[in-house]
Amino acid sequence: MKAGNVLVSGAGIAGLSATYWLARRGWRVTVVERAPAPRIGGQAIDVRGSALGVLDRMGMLDRARRAKTAIQGMSMVDADGVELLRDTETTITGGVIDNDDIELMRDDLSGLVTEAIGSSAEFVFGDSVTELAPDDSGVAVTFEHAEPRRFDLVIGADGTHSRVRALAFGQEARFTHALGRHIAIFTTENFLGLEHWQTCLRTDDHLVVMMSVRDDAEARVLLNFKSTSDTPDHRDVQRQKEFLAKHFAGAGWELPRMLDAMWRAPDFYFDEMCQIKMPDGWCAGRIALVGDAAHCASPMSGQGTSLALVGGYVLAGELSTAGDHDAGFGAYQREMASYVAANQALVMDDRGAQAHPEALAKAANAITVKDY
Repeated sequence: MKAGNVLVSGAGIAGLSATYWLARRGWRVTVVERAPAPRIGGQAIDVRGSALGVLDRMGMLDRARRAKTAIQGMSMVDADGVELLRDTETTITGGVIDNDDIELMRDDLSGLVTEAIGSSAEFVFGDSVTELAPDDSGVAVTFEHAEPRRFDLVIGADGTHSRVRALAFGQEARFTHALGRHIAIFTTENFLGLEHWQTCLRTDDHLVVMMSVRDDAEARVLLNFKSTSDTPDHRDVQRQKEFLAKHFAGAGWELPRMLDAMWRAPDFYFDEMCQIKMPDGWCAGRIALVGDAAHCASPMSGQGTSLALVGGYVLAGELSTAGDHDAGFGAYQREMASYVAANQALVMDDRGAQAHPEALAKAANAITVKDY
């Protein structure tokens, strides 16, 4: 279809991928992001299988490889800090070390894509969509702060708690499938002196991971735990930190130092582990969803980033080769459906997809990426 103007809500990996490819194909793209600036922090993420082909088409495969975490192994300790095992072949976060996958920090990857987009798209930070009024020729969009504007298409890439999805498809509870666990992630000093290494504490209810990043200059802490009836939701940061301080108070090991660092972390993240399933599809009229907003597979799949990269590429490609947006959105959904299903199916137990390397490899290559 003829390129026009499109709004992308969300500057995460899915939104950035869609923006990059839409701009490359002549669309005038505006990106609106609730955060006041590009988001920092986040966990180590993986690019695998078909998504590596998308990075290659973007010309940033080598740069992404240079940004790898280069983690060389992991240790498992008990509550007293006594090492129980040492593994130089697999890790909790990335699975098998010796493969073609790229494990890097989420903000490193988003930085690479944002740099590649450059001035080819308009970015509006510190704002969000509040109303969508679609008609036959476009979508009138109302923002929290900016003046209303009109776009030919709207793409919701605003994550698990998507505002675009709520406005265009219905309330979040209709599509959320809880997995019974929550996760928190934040940056701290590398006070364990880890050298391209991660150390973990696992109990029946908890998984605590500390890994060195940025060539060991800092570390990221991951707290993964079973959800409880009093676990706070994703909105109240103060209550989340208070909850974690209490919940992990007796876990032992280095938790006191980690929890102390949590209060000062500039990039604290906390949310429920869940999947988003939309049986009636993630496209309606002139509005479509991509990434976690459409089909979150959860961090337990290890495939959220790959789904986001591939989804943005396929969405832009199908729109640009179709006769109109209906045909483009329909082709996008058909192309992605089996890939999404295969990757959501990876969440088969509490250990996550990393514990099932053969299934993970198969799902990572469950789509053949076209040349558009």
